[in-house]
Amino acid sequence: MAVHRIIQPSRRYVSVFLLFSAVLNMASAVTHYSIPEEMEEGSIVANLATDLGLDMKTLSNRKIRLDTIANKKYVDVNKDTGEMYIAEKIDRELLCNIKTATCFLKMEVVLENPLRIFNIELEIMDINDNAPQFRRDTIHLDISESTPLGERFSLSNAVDPDIGANSVKTYHLSESHHFGIEIQTGRDGSKFADLILKKALDREKQAFQNLILTAVDSGVPTRSGTASIIVHVLDTNDNAPYFEKESFRLNVPENSPIGNLVVKLNATDLDEGSNAEVIYSYSLYTSEKTQGTFKLNPDSGEITVKEMINYEDFRIYDMEVIATDKGTNSLSGQCKITILVTDMNDNHPEISIKSFQSPIKEDIAVDTVIAVVSVSDKDSGENGIVDIHIADELPFALRESSDNYYELVVSETLDREKVPEYDITFTVTDGGSPPLSDNETMTLELLDVNDNVPLFPQSFYTMPVMENNAPGALLSSLTAFDPDLHENQYLVYFIIEKEIVNTSISMLFSINPENGNLYALKTFDYEIEKEFIFHIEARDSGVPPLSSNVTVHIIIVDQNDNTPVIVSPWRVHGSVVEEKIPRSTDKGSLVSKVIAIDTDSVQNSRITYQFLQVTDATLFSLDQYNGDIRTMRMFSYRDPRHQRLVVIAKDNGEPALSATVTIKLLTVETAVKAYSDMTEVPLEYDIFSDLNLYLVIGLGSVSFLLLITILVTCVLKCQKPMPSKAAPPSRNSVISERNSTIADSTLVSNDAYWYSMFLAETRKGKLVVRQPVPKAGSRYIVSSLPRSTGLTETSDSAASTLQYPK
Repeated sequence: MAVHRIIQPSRRYVSVFLLFSAVLNMASAVTHYSIPEEMEEGSIVANLATDLGLDMKTLSNRKIRLDTIANKKYVDVNKDTGEMYIAEKIDRELLCNIKTATCFLKMEVVLENPLRIFNIELEIMDINDNAPQFRRDTIHLDISESTPLGERFSLSNAVDPDIGANSVKTYHLSESHHFGIEIQTGRDGSKFADLILKKALDREKQAFQNLILTAVDSGVPTRSGTASIIVHVLDTNDNAPYFEKESFRLNVPENSPIGNLVVKLNATDLDEGSNAEVIYSYSLYTSEKTQGTFKLNPDSGEITVKEMINYEDFRIYDMEVIATDKGTNSLSGQCKITILVTDMNDNHPEISIKSFQSPIKEDIAVDTVIAVVSVSDKDSGENGIVDIHIADELPFALRESSDNYYELVVSETLDREKVPEYDITFTVTDGGSPPLSDNETMTLELLDVNDNVPLFPQSFYTMPVMENNAPGALLSSLTAFDPDLHENQYLVYFIIEKEIVNTSISMLFSINPENGNLYALKTFDYEIEKEFIFHIEARDSGVPPLSSNVTVHIIIVDQNDNTPVIVSPWRVHGSVVEEKIPRSTDKGSLVSKVIAIDTDSVQNSRITYQFLQVTDATLFSLDQYNGDIRTMRMFSYRDPRHQRLVVIAKDNGEPALSATVTIKLLTVETAVKAYSDMTEVPLEYDIFSDLNLYLVIGLGSVSFLLLITILVTCVLKCQKPMPSKAAPPSRNSVISERNSTIADSTLVSNDAYWYSMFLAETRKGKLVVRQPVPKAGSRYIVSSLPRSTGLTETSDSAASTLQYPK
């Protein structure tokens, strides 16, 4: 007994259509089931317990199982319910042969206690799960354009793994004017298509055609596959070569050079390959004279001049050219050519240099003749008229002297330094059409003349030089330039001689005559000389020589190389000064005044004062700028009688230099009559007093200045007026001026700081404040009262003058 069930997939159970048929098969019954492929895993196929008549109560104890002959276990049975279900998705095309009409999966149902075996078979039914597919995605066809209509071309068929209605049913071709398809059925029932030519092909219009072939099955839903058909249309020699024009008329000048191109013929063949390759040749209608005069290139179609063409010999050439392709059945085309020879101006004008003067001096006079040339032309008429000219920018001109003779003259002043030589090109042109010309170039060289003075880059040089320089030190290099040549540009440098402070400038500086290096010959001292101004001349070696000079300003830069000198209070022996002051001196009274001078420059000579030591710091104060020592309070009985003050005077240089003075003050009970501070009074003449020899030695550093000071003092002493009664007489007076001579015991600095300088108060005298000298610019008079034996006594003394250098 065979049981047949056709199983269709459902959500839980599969609907079963049970067909019973009595089949006798080796004394055993086979249960048959049918299911579609690709059922989902877990889908129920059937209930074996029900179909096989098994007791559900004892089913679990009998250990029901399924034994499958296949390699994979596609179905399994539930041991409790007896339901057979899909264990793995089944692909019919993979399980069975594609071409097999039926596909079965045979299994055995095994039960124990007691042992029983049931045979079952599961038929796998096909579904349309595969689309038709071509073996090649692209089909290439080479079809000659001469193929007759109705010709068939076999195409590879599409393959569909499905069977029956799910396999390939028909083919479709994309729209085409030239092709169609015809569907054929094979012995095995497979479908294939033939490509049929419906309309004649023309490669020259369309060399390629792209078609789409579609294979469609009859399954539900319908599936399809496509392939691209590329038709390459093969050429046939069905087009003859042709020229752009059937006839050509050309003009060729006589005397055209051999090989000169007359015309390049171009025949076109629409075919391809060898069918389009063209060979050119003369026809039988072309004369031997023409073929001997003009050469035809068979490959390129170029017609060139083969022999010299003369208008007077032959004026018209006729020829016929044939273009033939290289196809199997060659085709050809032809054209006619007429060549007209035109008369030409075939004689060039000629130029002849009769005389030419080179080189010449650059200072040659304007209008001087430097060359004579002649021109000629063998042609006649307009072709024989010759014109000659040179470039307009040249400083020369052509002047006709006689028929066909010309002179070259200088038209502008020449300058070798701007243009050392000229290339003069004589160009001759005839009147032909087109005109012929010729030229000849001559080189004119200019000789140098010494017409340029040496030039310095600057007209004025300022050079700072630090004092205390080493003798022979290089200060700078002054180089001039002379654009002339040879000896005219060889320069010699020297210093223009002059005297500075009775000293020749050549004793102070020297210059290398060859390279202009300037050197210092001595060590300079800012306190003696502050600047030098002189001239340096550069002279060439031309004839006559030319020269120029430049001004050099040497500025000596100060160094802080002078220590401040304390000039007040005056120290006779050593550095200790003893002074007496009354103990009754009021607070703020001027006790003493320290004055120091520094011969350095303004910045380095600024003096400041400080106490180094003081017996009682609460008793005295020191003004750091003017050196005034004043009492800060009155003396008391507890203050010692002796007071010791050490004052340092320090300049403003780098590094700073200093000097010290020690002042010993003795307080006395006796009243000391002091001069009151003198007010500013006008002085008609300078009044001088004796200058202590030690002060002169301390301040003066050069002996000859002392002699000058003595002479000036003697002259002033003879002219000294009587002292005025309006104010106490002044023994020491000084006229202080920037950069001037200083008289008596007062010295001056170069800065306005010293314009308010005071002389130190002495034991028996006081200072007189500064007062300007009328109409003296920046002058100031500083007067001081002299030391004397009495408190109120004044006396005149010989005046002396101390010159303070700049």
